[in-house]
Amino acid sequence: MAKPSKPDYPAKVRNLNAEEAERLLSRMSDKLAARLHKKKLSKEKAMAVQMEREDKQLLEWRKAMEKAKKKEDAKKKALAAKKAKAAAKAKAVKKTSTAAKPKTTAKPKTPAKPKAAPRTKAPAKPKAVEPT
Repeated sequence: MAKPSKPDYPAKVRNLNAEEAERLLSRMSDKLAARLHKKKLSKEKAMAVQMEREDKQLLEWRKAMEKAKKKEDAKKKALAAKKAKAAAKAKAVKKTSTAAKPKTTAKPKTPAKPKAAPRTKAPAKPKAVEPT
């Protein structure tokens, strides 16, 4: 038995132009399309059911996106609070640590190891010239 659609959907279907109706029919699920082809549903009723399904899916998608956005915002807010807390803590530590901590003196430099002499090429041996 076909589920009766809400009264505003058949009115919306009647107001669709040919291209919009064709697009709506192309998005129809296989089960609903089969019922349409077997003449168990009129074209108008099938389109109204499809439009109702799409509206319901759209509402579910919007709820899911809103939930995801809230979760993302809460995550960003928590991260910002964490960064602010860390910055405040670092600032407080810096103020207290600089006054109590004496400066350290620099260590004397250790003498560097002597460098090895650069390698040089041995002089080239003169070539033997044969008398002619």
